[in-house]
Amino acid sequence: MARKKGSRRNKKPQSQSMTLNAAIGIVGLLLLGFIYSFSRNVTHTGVPIEVTFPKKDPRPLAVEVYQKNPIENIKVEVLNGCGLKGIAARMAVFLRANNVDVVRSDNADHYDYPNTVIISRNENIESLKAVSRSFGITLDNKTHIMTDPDESLGVDVTVILGKDITNFIAISDIISTVQ
Repeated sequence: MARKKGSRRNKKPQSQSMTLNAAIGIVGLLLLGFIYSFSRNVTHTGVPIEVTFPKKDPRPLAVEVYQKNPIENIKVEVLNGCGLKGIAARMAVFLRANNVDVVRSDNADHYDYPNTVIISRNENIESLKAVSRSFGITLDNKTHIMTDPDESLGVDVTVILGKDITNFIAISDIISTVQ
C-alpha cells in the first residue's frame, strides 16, 4: 500500500532542473557566439573604404562681402501700396543690391496709391538721395519725393510703392518677375 511518493517528487525537480540547465546552456552558447562575432567585427581588416566629399567653394566671410558691396547706414521701410503681390519683398532685394539697408517690407495702409512716394523721415538728406537714386528720381520731383519727419518709426526713409511702379526703368526687371 505504500507507494513511493518520494521518487515522484524527485523526478519533477530533476526534469525541471534539466530543462533549466539546457536553457542556460543555450543562452551561454548564444553569448559565446555574440562575443565571437563582436571580436571578429572589432578586429576586421577588410578592404578600406575611402570617402571623398565634393569640393565646395568656401563661403566668403561677412567682412569680404561688406568690402565688395558696403551697405550704407540707411534704414528704409518698403510698403506695398499698389497691390502687386510680393512687390515689397522684391523691392527690398533690389534696394539691398543698391547698398541700402531695408529693415522692413510690408503692405501699406491701402492699395490705392497712384504714385510711388519716397518719404524722408528725418533730416538725413543723404539717405533720401541714395534711395531716390536707386529709383532714378531726382530730389526736386515733388510727385515722388516728400518730407514727413517721424522719428518714432525708426527708419530714415519710407518707400510706398504706387500704381506707377511699372513706369520706373531702373526696376522694370523686378516688376516683370512679380506679374
